[in-house]
Amino acid sequence: MGFGLFFLLFGVLLYFDSVLLAFGNILFLSGLTFIIGLRRTAHFFFQRHKFRGSFFFLGGVSLVLCRWPIIGMLVESYGFVLLFRSFFPMAVGFVLSALNIPYLSTYFSSSSSMV
Repeated sequence: MGFGLFFLLFGVLLYFDSVLLAFGNILFLSGLTFIIGLRRTAHFFFQRHKFRGSFFFLGGVSLVLCRWPIIGMLVESYGFVLLFRSFFPMAVGFVLSALNIPYLSTYFSSSSSMV
């Protein structure tokens, strides 16, 4: 999964190189399958309330594999946001509590008081 993310980042940095992006997508999805298992991966992507996000994410992967990298990455990014939108507040809370940055933690804090 780490190699997949590396190749995706490297493909974007090299002006959306379609081969690197395709290789990164394949490695990312296969790494995810190896980490959490085939059944859990299928269950995650094919839940009823995540269907639209899965459709856009996997559609973006297929567009990248068909050598339309810019459009494919845009569609894939939209699908990624739809799939993981419930995870983003928890990740931001974890990062802010782990880093304990004073100004950022008060800015992202859910309470209205500045004390």
